[in-house]
Amino acid sequence: QVQLVESGGGLVQAGNSLTLSCAASGRTFSSYAMAWFRQAPGKEREFVARISSGGNTDYADFVKGRFTISRDNAKNTVSLQMNSLKPEDTAVYYCAAVYGGVWPKVERSYSYWGQGTQVTVSS
Repeated sequence: QVQLVESGGGLVQAGNSLTLSCAASGRTFSSYAMAWFRQAPGKEREFVARISSGGNTDYADFVKGRFTISRDNAKNTVSLQMNSLKPEDTAVYYCAAVYGGVWPKVERSYSYWGQGTQVTVSS
C-alpha cells in the first residue's frame, strides 16, 4: 500500500513558476512509476507528465518545455517544476503511482492517487 500526499499548490500569476511535490510512503518507492495528472473545472482528468522507475520522463504536449518531472528515491518524493504558467494550467493536480516495470500514460493504469493540490494561475 502506498500513500501519496501532494503539496506546493497555490495562486500564481501567469508567467511565473511553481513546484509541486508528492511524498510517498513505503520502502519500495524506487520500484514505482510516478505521474502527474490534472483536472480543470468541468473537464476530465488528463495526463501531464510521467517518470519511470528508471528515471525516463515523458510529457503531455501542452507542457513540454515548461514542466519538468523528477524524482528523489532517497526522499520518496516526486516533483513537478512548472515554469511559464498559463491561466489554462489552472487545475487540481494529482500525483499517481503504479508498481513495477510498467510506465503507463493512462489514468486507469495507476493504482494509487493523492488527494490533489489546487493550482490557480491568474492572468
